[in-house]
Amino acid sequence: MNLRSITLEGWRNYESFCADFHPERNVIFGKNAQGKTNLLEAIAFLSTARSHRARGDRELIGFQRDRANITAQVESRGRRFTIELQLLRGARRRIFINQVKAKNAAALSEVLQTVLFCPEDLSLIRAGAAERRGFLDHAICQLRPRYAQALGQYHRLLEHKTRILRDWEKNPGLLEVLEEFNEAMARAGALVIHYRAHFIQKLAQRAAAIQGEFSGGREVLGLQYRTVSTVEDPLRPTVELYEAIRSHQESHRREELESRSCLSGPHKDDLVAEIDGRSARQFASQGQTRTAALSLKLAEREIFQGDTGQWPVLLLDDVLSELDAPRRAFVLERIVGGQVFVTGCEAPDPTVFEGKLLHISNGALID
Repeated sequence: MNLRSITLEGWRNYESFCADFHPERNVIFGKNAQGKTNLLEAIAFLSTARSHRARGDRELIGFQRDRANITAQVESRGRRFTIELQLLRGARRRIFINQVKAKNAAALSEVLQTVLFCPEDLSLIRAGAAERRGFLDHAICQLRPRYAQALGQYHRLLEHKTRILRDWEKNPGLLEVLEEFNEAMARAGALVIHYRAHFIQKLAQRAAAIQGEFSGGREVLGLQYRTVSTVEDPLRPTVELYEAIRSHQESHRREELESRSCLSGPHKDDLVAEIDGRSARQFASQGQTRTAALSLKLAEREIFQGDTGQWPVLLLDDVLSELDAPRRAFVLERIVGGQVFVTGCEAPDPTVFEGKLLHISNGALID
């Protein structure tokens, strides 16, 4: 799986941009605030139609522009694909694969998968639960289109239920439909928990192995999935997960009405990391938490390869400069195989580097 070329029109600070890429190693370099991260963001957007930095498509369209286009040539599963995304200010985005309109964004991950590692990810262990849920969601959505559908449905239902809980005292009639939303949320939530649990099971095994290798066997990384308290085993069939969620909803009904907020469901899930049996978030050193975050992202990449038989495209956004020499060397040793994009302020020595160098300045490619 690799990205052969990309064309950007009106994307962030790119007025018009076109580049071909090396099938293995690509280094994007230039001064700060020139558009290096914007380019990696566009590549990642090709696989999920989601941005790790923007809350909506409007932020991705260049200033004083009405639209932005991304067109890419991708080689995947022994075939060549053309992906086109059209972002329109004030209208719904459009996605085309080989000139055929896609039903939804989930179709993109069937063609291209990416793993993005940026400096913010080094704080993944100590960040809030929302950041770790985002990490899980971004990964699983690419591997399991049904998960993306269930997650989208759950979030829509959650938004409606939150409005009901917020406004029910002014309009008591809203409570008549509350049970209907609880039922639908429990069904969608059971699927969300099911997919998260199975992904975390794989993640825990691979991340522990990577952390152990990194530390010379001195550290043991453990991952625990913390979800709805009535779910005793998240790996159980979805019908049992549904029943456990319904039970939790019933026991928290009064609290939800009083607090006017939704207290039951996987929107409060967390991925808890432990090092040698102790909470990494509370007790681990900065070096240990960085190593654990590295282990999660490298494990994510290996899961993709094991699940699909292809390496995902790896995007390293200025992360190497944030690491000390041993961690930097370890990452570089682990990314053998597949296509890699690395950003930085300086170009590597061209006499020893094999791949493609792309010098970016003010949203343009400099020869």
